Amino acid sequence: MKFKHKKNDILVNIFCPMKDSKLKFFNKLKPFASEHRNNSTKAEIRLWCELLRNGQMNDFRFLRQRPIDRFIVDFICRKAKLIIEVDGYSHLFKYEGDIERDRILENLGYITLRFTDDEVKNHFQNVKRAIEQALEEQMKNIS
Repeated sequence: MKFKHKKNDILVNIFCPMKDSKLKFFNKLKPFASEHRNNSTKAEIRLWCELLRNGQMNDFRFLRQRPIDRFIVDFICRKAKLIIEVDGYSHLFKYEGDIERDRILENLGYITLRFTDDEVKNHFQNVKRAIEQALEEQMKNIS
């Protein structure tokens, strides 16, 4: 992985070894992402601990609370170009913003799966199946 930036430059370009893998993010978001990791919701913690951490999901590597472009995403699998968001109560009032955010991330080659806190807490097996299916579809599309 190579990093390209100028001194005092906010925008950093990351080059990963994958196809179409040039990701941009704002360096200033890194501390906020770290803060989000330390203040995760119960649903995010459950999804991370029981499903996404350490390649538990069919050996796909997920990262949590990572900056991409000008956003911090809850979970990202770069290999499958998949972003997973766990939306709490506040997202009921951010619908249009979430649609715009998803569109921007889609232009970067990613799809976004959104689950509510309730779905993760009370319908975990359905969430797991949806993620497995999305990973499978994404890998077909990438190949």
